Amino acid sequence: MGAECCGTQAGEAAGSRGSGRLWQVRELQLAVGAALLLTTGWLLGRAGAVPVGLGFELGAAVVGAFSFVPGALRNALRRRVGVGTLMTIAAIGAVALGQFAEAALLGVLFSIAEGLEHYAVARTRRGLRALLALVPPKVTVLRNGAELQVVPDELAVGDRMLLRPGERAATDGVIRSGRTNLDLSAITGESVPVEAGPGDNAYAGAINGGGAVEVEATAAASDSSLARIVHIVEEAQDRKGRGQRLADRIARPLVPAIMVLAAVIAALGAVLGDPLLWIERALVVLVAASPCALAISVPLTVVAAVGAASRTGALIKGGAALEELGRVGTVAVDKTGTLTRNEPGVVEIVSAAGVTEDEVLGTAAALESRSEHPLARAILAAADPPSAAQDVTAVPGHGLRGHLDGVPLRLGKPGWITTGGLAGDVERLQQDGATVVLVERDATLLGAIAVRDELRGEAPETIRQLHALGIDTAMLTGDNTRTAAALAQQAGIATVHAELLPEDKARLLGSLSNGRTIAMVGDGINDAPALATADVGIAMGTMGTDVAIDTADVALMGEDLRHLPQVLAHARHARAVMVQNLGLSLAIITALIPLAAFGVLGLATVVFVHELAEVLVIGNAIRAARTRPLPGAPPAPTAPVRQPAIAGKATNRPENDGCC
Repeated sequence: MGAECCGTQAGEAAGSRGSGRLWQVRELQLAVGAALLLTTGWLLGRAGAVPVGLGFELGAAVVGAFSFVPGALRNALRRRVGVGTLMTIAAIGAVALGQFAEAALLGVLFSIAEGLEHYAVARTRRGLRALLALVPPKVTVLRNGAELQVVPDELAVGDRMLLRPGERAATDGVIRSGRTNLDLSAITGESVPVEAGPGDNAYAGAINGGGAVEVEATAAASDSSLARIVHIVEEAQDRKGRGQRLADRIARPLVPAIMVLAAVIAALGAVLGDPLLWIERALVVLVAASPCALAISVPLTVVAAVGAASRTGALIKGGAALEELGRVGTVAVDKTGTLTRNEPGVVEIVSAAGVTEDEVLGTAAALESRSEHPLARAILAAADPPSAAQDVTAVPGHGLRGHLDGVPLRLGKPGWITTGGLAGDVERLQQDGATVVLVERDATLLGAIAVRDELRGEAPETIRQLHALGIDTAMLTGDNTRTAAALAQQAGIATVHAELLPEDKARLLGSLSNGRTIAMVGDGINDAPALATADVGIAMGTMGTDVAIDTADVALMGEDLRHLPQVLAHARHARAVMVQNLGLSLAIITALIPLAAFGVLGLATVVFVHELAEVLVIGNAIRAARTRPLPGAPPAPTAPVRQPAIAGKATNRPENDGCC
C-alpha cells in the first residue's frame, strides 16, 4: 500500500514509522479504537439499545476511515485515483446503505493491513539505518596541539582524529601515526581484524582493536563511506525490478477499470432489477477488486531483501538488480583481485650456474627500484634495499633495460630474453600459475624470478557452492593463458579466457551466457565495461571505492569471496517470494470479483478476505529479509552497537505509483 496507493502521504507514513513499537503505529492505534467502538456498538445492539449501538458503529467507521480517507481526498484533488479512492467510495457507500458495521469492519481491517505494512518497512529499514549508529557520538581530534571532543558533524577534511583502543572511527580517513588492528566485522562482515599502519585506510565504523592511532579525515561524516552506503541502498530500494513493473502495469489500468465495472453493474442492475441491491453489489465489487495487495507485493519484498543483504555485506541497487540477481545462471569472474588476493609475491627464484639467488633478486630489484608495477613491488618486498640502476627505460610489452655501474641490465618476459638452460624451469613455473621474468646482465642470463598472485583460500569452496546452485562459472582475465589455466584449475573453473583487454571481457559475456542471465564479478575499475555490460555487475571488495559502487549493480563490501554464492542464494529466495506474492494477489482479485458481482459474498466477507490477503502478502514479504547461510558461508556481521546516529538523509517509505 504505497503512499498514494492507499491514500497516505509520505509524511504520514514516516510519522507512523517513527516509533519502533508495534503498538505505537498510528494506523494500528486507529484500528484498535475502531474495533473497540464496533464491539461496543454490537454489544449495545444485542442489549436492545439499537440506536445507540448504531451510533457507536458509525463512530467506528469514521475512526477506521481516518487511515485512508484524508489521503484519498488529497489525491483526488490532484486528479490521482488509487486504491484509497476505491476504499473511500466503498466506505461511503456502505454508510449510505446503512451498513455501518460493514463500513467499520472495512476500516478496521484496512488500517491493520496498512499499519502492519508500515511496521514491516520500518523494521527492515531500521536494520539499515542502524549502520549509521556505528558512528560514535563524540570523536577526539587534535587541533593546535590540544585534544578536543567534537561531534562527528563538526569534523572537517584534514582533521587528525585520535582513535584509542576500542573506539570507532567517526568518518573515513588515512592512518598517519601508529599501528593497530581494525575490526570491520559490522561493516563488511569480515570476522578477522585487518592489520593497519601509516598510509592504510580506516573507514567509518571501524573499531580500533590495537594501539592508539592518529587518523587524518578524508571525508566529512555525512559523506563517509558508511553514510554513502546507506544513502545508496535507500535510493536503490525505490528502484523497480521487472516484477514490480509487472505489478505496476497490472495495477495502473486496473483501478479505473474496476470503477467502470462497478458503474456498469450498478447501471444494469438498476434497469434489470432492484437498483438498491445492485448498487450495493457494485460497492462490494469495488472493495473486492482493490489491487492493494498486488501493489505492495513486490516493493515490500524488495525493501526487506535489500535491507537484509546490506546487513550481511552486500549492496544490491534496488528491485531491478535484485530480480536479475535471482535469475543468474552464469557467473563470469575476473582473476586478479577477485579469485586472487591481488598481492603478488615472489614464490621461487631459479638461478643459472654459478649465480646465487640473492644476485638474481638484487639485480632485478635494481631495475625495479623506481617502478610501481605490482611485479616490481613483489620483487622489492623480497629483496634487500637495492642500489638503483641508472638510465632505466621501459620497453612496452617486454620489460626494462638499464645500467648498474656501467654494466647493461635487462629484465623482462620470456621471449624477449632467451630462456636458455632455464627453459624447463620457466615452463614448469608458468604451468604452476606464476608469472616469470628473466634477469640478464651484460647479455648473460642470471636467472628467473617467479611471481604469483595467490588464489584466495575460499575460492575453490565458493566455486563449488556456485555449481551446487546450478550456476555455471567462467574466468576472464588479462593474464597469460598458462597462469590463468593453472589458477582456474585450482579454483575448479573449467571455462577460461585469458589475455583479454577490458573491452574483450565485455564482448565475451554474450557468448558465455548461453541465453541465461549472466553476472560479472570484478574489482569495479578495469572491469567497468564488463560490469556495465553484464545483466548484473558485481563489484568485489569495494568498501569506499566510488567507481565500483557506481558501476556495479551489486557491491560486496568484504573481501571474502563466499559472500558471492550467499547473496545469489538470497536473491533467488527473494525472487521466489515476489512470484508468490504476485500470484496470490492476482488469484484473490480474480476469485473475489465474480463472487461479489453475483452476490455470493457480502461486503463484510469480501472485506475480511481482501484484507486477510494483504496481511498474508505482508507476512510473506517479510520472509525475504531472512538470510540463510550456505554451508561454509562467512560469519555474519556482528550486531551494531546502538549509538546516536549522525545526521543523514531522511528515510522515505518507497512510493508505489503503479496503482495510482
